[in-house]
Amino acid sequence: MSSFSKNPIEEVYGVSHILKPAVPAKQETIDDMKTLAEKVASCEKCGLSRGRTNPVFSDGDEKAELMFVGEGPGYDEDMQGKPFVGKAGKLLTKMIEAMQFSREEVYIANIVKCRPPDNRAPFRDEAEACIPYLYRQIEYVKPKVIVCLGSVATQYLLKTNTSISKMRGEFVDMNGIMVMPTYHPAYLLRSPNMKKFAWDDLQKVMAVLGKK
Repeated sequence: MSSFSKNPIEEVYGVSHILKPAVPAKQETIDDMKTLAEKVASCEKCGLSRGRTNPVFSDGDEKAELMFVGEGPGYDEDMQGKPFVGKAGKLLTKMIEAMQFSREEVYIANIVKCRPPDNRAPFRDEAEACIPYLYRQIEYVKPKVIVCLGSVATQYLLKTNTSISKMRGEFVDMNGIMVMPTYHPAYLLRSPNMKKFAWDDLQKVMAVLGKK
């Protein structure tokens, strides 16, 4: 992916508008990650909990400056209890490495922590039941940049109905955190001609984080 042309650094800040999506008020205390993971492991707030093999909490550095947010676990993730370990996960790892990071240096989580049946997108009630856990993760990690992978992650995290094709490539300010929507690795596997656009997006993130 690193063979694609680079975007000028000044484009990173050339956004036409800044959105302020509504997020829950800050909690008075922040659970440590172990306690929060235990809450997820015992969670029965929606029907997805009944079909899971393993909850999929997160992977990576809990104090990372770069965070990736996906949609939800698939079969491989459900079996291993770890996000992005299947084919899409392998591509995500390559994307992270192309950005001059390792998986161990970033933080990876999902909108929902349990696998939806047949790898479908999570229903609204499922996402809304689970997303408070993600807010707590974000509050704890305090990343400088979040990369939203795909339309589901982007729409739920940023409280928007705008399509990913219109959102991608432009930073959104979420209470002081810069959020970059881009295409999901699974979509890029199906549509490899779109990888160049995802790489453009990731290079903007690299510029903000001093990797260019």
